[in-house]
Amino acid sequence: MLRKFKISIDGQEYLVEMEEIGGTPTPVAPVTQAVEQPAAPAPEAKSESQPVVNQAAADADAMAAPMPGTVIKILVAPGDQVVENQPLLVLEAMKMENEIVADRAGQVSQIFVERNQSVNAGDALITIK
Repeated sequence: MLRKFKISIDGQEYLVEMEEIGGTPTPVAPVTQAVEQPAAPAPEAKSESQPVVNQAAADADAMAAPMPGTVIKILVAPGDQVVENQPLLVLEAMKMENEIVADRAGQVSQIFVERNQSVNAGDALITIK
């Protein structure tokens, strides 16, 4: 036995015919209604503005994140002396902890990230002078 239902989804009404389960199936031609949808509004024009750039990205001394992830430990502080290959921070990516090490010896002059901060590949992490 076929039953008709009127269903409203997001403000649009649809007429649906359903067959009761347990009865013998009968072929039914689909009932479709042409629904006129209003045109989407035109996107607003964006103002001419400068793109947001990480200040340290242009600094040649800044170490960049090698991959996207979350900073889970910072092992140094500004003013600390570091040697080449010394661990600076731990970056978690894809459930793995990756130590970010100093690429050269020097003094940590600035740290651009905080614990539990998400970073993208290329974001500045630490500056060593």
